[in-house]
Amino acid sequence: MMTSTPNQNLRQLSKQLKLGVLFYRLYYAPKGFVTSLMREGLLDRAINNKARAQMERAAYGLKPLPISTAPAFDIHFLTGKRFWYQTCFCAYSMAQYSPIPLRPVIHDDGSLAQAYQDELHRIFPNVQIILHSEIEDRIESYLPIAKFPSLRERRSNYPHMRKITDIHAGSTGWKLVLDSDMLFFRSPTLLTDWLQSPQHPCHMIDIEPSYGYSRTLMTELAQASIADQLNVGICGLNSNEIDWEQLEFWCKTLIEQQGTHYYQEQALVAMLMAGKSCTIAPIQDYIVKPDREEAIDPQAVLHHYVADSKPWYFRYAWKHIAAL
Repeated sequence: MMTSTPNQNLRQLSKQLKLGVLFYRLYYAPKGFVTSLMREGLLDRAINNKARAQMERAAYGLKPLPISTAPAFDIHFLTGKRFWYQTCFCAYSMAQYSPIPLRPVIHDDGSLAQAYQDELHRIFPNVQIILHSEIEDRIESYLPIAKFPSLRERRSNYPHMRKITDIHAGSTGWKLVLDSDMLFFRSPTLLTDWLQSPQHPCHMIDIEPSYGYSRTLMTELAQASIADQLNVGICGLNSNEIDWEQLEFWCKTLIEQQGTHYYQEQALVAMLMAGKSCTIAPIQDYIVKPDREEAIDPQAVLHHYVADSKPWYFRYAWKHIAAL
């Protein structure tokens, strides 16, 4: 019979008492804010905040897209109060350069107020908005907490998990899920071809391995090789093929053995795609963390603005789309 280690006992106690959320709010969040502030500096932070507010205001000026009579292909987003305008710019930029009609499908994270819904309907006349209440009912039906306690706990305390649970649970078929903090600058032929005939999972390439968990543990659980640098800014999966009981086991085991991590959603997606043939967005055309020069004069098809590339996103990149 196996005995629990002190670390496992501590993690279990923390989970029962929900200390993870408390530690995050009292320690990690303030620490992250201070680290970010030291990296940016007060002046740069003020400039970035001003540019971010300008981008949000500009979303209200985006012209409504024309209504197509041809069948549209769905692109999925999880969004709410904090990111709705970024979602608008991402979907708007893809639609402008797409050779096929697109329909944004918006999954409400619980904070998508009516005013934001109204703007989404104005800009994208064919938009589908799946409200939080509907998602909650579906989660209760398909991922009951008694059977999926780890996934449900992570969904409550780690919003990134909702990009898996809220979009795929209780659903069927292939879905292309996009992060909101991305912009398109040329025709995304790879993605539009995939949308018309999805055969394999789809993802982009990160600048470095960002999973938060050891490759050894992930490989052992998935029983297949893990992609070196998978990035889920672009994530094409077949809802039918997700084994939720397996995903629950993976989620639970990762946490028990190596704790929670900011990149856990990316790790789980990498495990879902492990050993499978995938459609991989070429790194030279689909860039994670573009530099300042690329943001000012985009040459790639798509930019994913993560980490230190955020200032270039807010200061320069979105203005290319607003000018279309």
